[in-house]
Amino acid sequence: MELVKNLKQSKILKYVFLALIGSIVLAISSKIKIPFYPVPMTMQTFVILVIGIGFGWKLGLATVSLYLFEGIIGLPVFSGTPEKGIGLIYFTGPTMGYLLGFLVAVYISGKFTYDNSVIKNFLKLLLATSFIYFLGITWLGNLIGWDKPIYQLGAHPFLIAELFKILIATLAINQIKKINKLI
Repeated sequence: MELVKNLKQSKILKYVFLALIGSIVLAISSKIKIPFYPVPMTMQTFVILVIGIGFGWKLGLATVSLYLFEGIIGLPVFSGTPEKGIGLIYFTGPTMGYLLGFLVAVYISGKFTYDNSVIKNFLKLLLATSFIYFLGITWLGNLIGWDKPIYQLGAHPFLIAELFKILIATLAINQIKKINKLI
């Protein structure tokens, strides 16, 4: 009985540690700006997909939830923080829909099973990523008004970079899945 209790505690501790490491990697990915056309890109959405594929949907959701919690309580983990503010005020700003979309994307990418079909895997990751933009544009439109060019502001400049990141994740799926085998 004691052994079972220790194993459960050990497993929980391991998951907490992995979620913490994942949230740190996600925070770092939000700060790195890579020159790209037409706007610099961060690697956040790529890391979201890696977390979903590598951790699975349950640990993936826990990791992204921890990351969002860290940002809401004021840690400068989001892209644009602390320059553009921190905490709940930043979270509820123009990027809130995208940040909430991270939860849906990590869930979907963590739920899918992946095989050796590059096209199918690409489409699965494209679907997962599309929820980030769907929720992001929806929130942005409600926040600043639908009379503004929401698609041009909130999606268009980032699409080439997103396709590039999805392609990288697709080509690396077999390596990313190895993370899950270690867990």
